[in-house]
Amino acid sequence: MPRPAADAPIETRWEGKFITVKQQGTWEYVSRSRGMHAAVILAIDEAPDGRHVILVEQYRVPLKMNCLELPAGLVGDDIAGEAAGVAAERELEEETGYRAANWRTVGEFFSSPGMVSESFTLLIATGLAKVGKGGGVDSEDIIVHRVPLNGITDFVASKRAEGCGIDVRVAMLLAGEVLTR
Repeated sequence: MPRPAADAPIETRWEGKFITVKQQGTWEYVSRSRGMHAAVILAIDEAPDGRHVILVEQYRVPLKMNCLELPAGLVGDDIAGEAAGVAAERELEEETGYRAANWRTVGEFFSSPGMVSESFTLLIATGLAKVGKGGGVDSEDIIVHRVPLNGITDFVASKRAEGCGIDVRVAMLLAGEVLTR
């Protein structure tokens, strides 16, 4: 598909509360409405029984199946001007029941830049303490998984075998093993 001219107008084809479908030249894509982006959390639990990662599983309507993911949420969906770190703290506790003593921002990333302009800020959370049951809000019905890092490959394979979708961000947890094969 040819690249549109930089000054080609961007047309909004449809806009909802959370997403907007746009077209520039012949290129069609989706963006987050109201300039929102996401915060994604790589939560690592350093415990006497080893290092674990906290993952969440929830039903995703576009996939028509459960999906294994890193905890995440929209920045600024309820609070205009919200910082990614504030959203990450809120989402980690809502989704997983954990709070983190230490936070580090890794940077901004793009999920599927060929069709979606959405970005996310990746944050690493450590010094975890379980403070609630998690599970999300309203009808999210989130399942929380505390997975040993040295068993992540087998865990992901078992979830895939169950018919669970795997979010692309989970791939970073598998990269070490994939690269050594």
